[in-house]
Amino acid sequence: MEHKIAVVGIGPGSPDYLPPIAKRLIDAAKVLVGSRRALATFAPVGARTRVIDKHIEEVISFVRHSLTTDDVVIMVSGDPGFYSLLVRLRLEFAPELITVIPGISSVQLAFARLSCPWQDAALISLHGREAADDILDYRPDRKLGILTDSENNPSHIAGLMLDRGWPADSPVWLCSDLSYPNEQVLALTLAEARQRDSHEHCVMVVKA
Repeated sequence: MEHKIAVVGIGPGSPDYLPPIAKRLIDAAKVLVGSRRALATFAPVGARTRVIDKHIEEVISFVRHSLTTDDVVIMVSGDPGFYSLLVRLRLEFAPELITVIPGISSVQLAFARLSCPWQDAALISLHGREAADDILDYRPDRKLGILTDSENNPSHIAGLMLDRGWPADSPVWLCSDLSYPNEQVLALTLAEARQRDSHEHCVMVVKA
């Protein structure tokens, strides 16, 4: 029997947001791949593990070798379909070898914290990516959910948006450490966000 890969969305991080089907797969895993934090939180005793780090080629090699003897469970934060290792796995392995278990993305949870629907929002990742020319342009009634990082942090993004015509008083929410005890949702204006140098890794929600 050919061994397979389960790409499991573990949600924003807290075990409270881990779907039951994801927990069952993780608990039964003989080979488990994930971030250092995810492995520390969820890995069962006895599982063979590999940290997802910057050496992606080595991670892929570990998965490929492990498939010769066992199924492999790969934990990804949030939902696998939204900016995760799934993209690379689809390039390396046949689709029929991959099962995807959806999870709750941090963007989804951020909008939930605001009691705000996100069906009409543009969802953008600037985590390790540059903004396309028009992706941050102002249009009336526009709503954005943005993943940030240390380079494309909220202050930098707010500056780009102000340069692209967004009103300075546009409401902004910086949602950090979602699902954890130190979770914070900070309400600001775009002009105020431009002046902040904190909340580097967060979900930034902006409404026109």
